[in-house]
Amino acid sequence: MALSLQVIYPNTPGTSFDMDYYLDTHMSLVDKHMGPQLASSLVTRGVPGGPDTPPPFHAIATFTFADKAAMEAAMSSSQPLLADIPNFTDTAPQMLIGEVVA
Repeated sequence: MALSLQVIYPNTPGTSFDMDYYLDTHMSLVDKHMGPQLASSLVTRGVPGGPDTPPPFHAIATFTFADKAAMEAAMSSSQPLLADIPNFTDTAPQMLIGEVVA
């Protein structure tokens, strides 16, 4: 069964997120360390919900894996990715691991 990992970066007051660094540098690290195990990846940038409504999230990264073994292999090589987080944001990312059902 295919699995997904979503890394969610909340946009709370006072937090910052360097999207250029994230796309250019961090996602290159993702490709280097997790690329062989990834079935797909997608980055979504949050947009405001109105003139006075900031996006609830800076970004959400979605990674899919063919199966549990592929996800576990990717996660076992993810330490450099975790160490890189302070280089582009000061928000605490949340993660959701789930079964791909549709």
